[in-house]
Amino acid sequence: MRRFLSFRDFDWTLLGFVLLLSVISVFEIYSATLHTKFVGFYKTQILWLLGGMVAMFALSLVDYHRILDIIHWIYGFCLVSLVAVIVVGTKVLGARRWIKLPGGIHFQPSEWVKLILIFAIAKYFVNLAGKQLSWLDIGKAMAIVGIPMLLVLKQPDLGTALTYSPILLAGLFLGGIDWKKALVLVSCGLLLVGIAFGSGKILKPYQKARLTSFMNPDADPKGSGYQINQSKIAVGDGGVFGRGATKGTQTQGDFLPIPYTDFIFAAFAEEHGFIGAVVVLLIYFLILMRLIQNAQTAADLSGTFLVMGVVAVLIFQIAVNVGMVIGLMPVTGIPLPLMSYGGSSVLFTFLALGMVMNVRMNRFVN
Repeated sequence: MRRFLSFRDFDWTLLGFVLLLSVISVFEIYSATLHTKFVGFYKTQILWLLGGMVAMFALSLVDYHRILDIIHWIYGFCLVSLVAVIVVGTKVLGARRWIKLPGGIHFQPSEWVKLILIFAIAKYFVNLAGKQLSWLDIGKAMAIVGIPMLLVLKQPDLGTALTYSPILLAGLFLGGIDWKKALVLVSCGLLLVGIAFGSGKILKPYQKARLTSFMNPDADPKGSGYQINQSKIAVGDGGVFGRGATKGTQTQGDFLPIPYTDFIFAAFAEEHGFIGAVVVLLIYFLILMRLIQNAQTAADLSGTFLVMGVVAVLIFQIAVNVGMVIGLMPVTGIPLPLMSYGGSSVLFTFLALGMVMNVRMNRFVN
């Protein structure tokens, strides 16, 4: 007799770590916005977190094999949504990234496209299982990720577009690409980066400045280097134990830019110090280790690909965001998962976790 999916098989330990980080996020958003016009954003974040949890539990009950069977249709719809953003999207600060929905809600399709790409790449490489990857196979995989990436760059949203790349890299790695082809791809990638910086059509001047200012932020301290300088000051100001909640001078003095989204880790480090920052990083480490464990114990190869796709995206976002606030990475606008304010980011993360839970729960179905 077939046993059905049951919440008894849910990874409650993983959920516990996720909720702990979410609670820390809410308190830090409250602190970072206390004396700003964004005060009260923590309430909206709570609503997004609750909505994300509902979505997570719902997706965990939808057999991921069924989604894989229709992923080509979903992928097509995601391309349509990205084109719709360019055509009818809401323009904010010179960029079209959102579609305005009834009730004043702004939906950012580029965030949920990450989840679709994880499914699409998993489906593609599972179908190639046991086969030596040819250049044609690699080219098709690059097209699957590259088309939505180009559409997102058109918005323009460099940060989100970059988060698609680890999905492709994880797929190629797990798909068994040989080292010679990998070396050629790396060389071509570096060449494309050089072309992008040399051309004025691919990257806009302000994007180039954001990508290079971290190497010498003092060259333009009031311009492209301002964010990184203020972030490093905030992190250093926290010392070992921090200044205390709502007491960070950089954060509360409005020197630290957007401390509730991109630079929330800098705000947290200022108020809770080195000890607090290490605790948050430890929670991330435990979440990632738990995810990898679920990938290793998946019932089939497609489940492993799906979970490792989520791991790749989260590692990339965490590394880039944390590296950004301490001046080791460029400012790209990539949010810190489960910490930064933002409905689209929260929903993607919880939907991705719902997919992971689904893969875990399917281990016990027979």
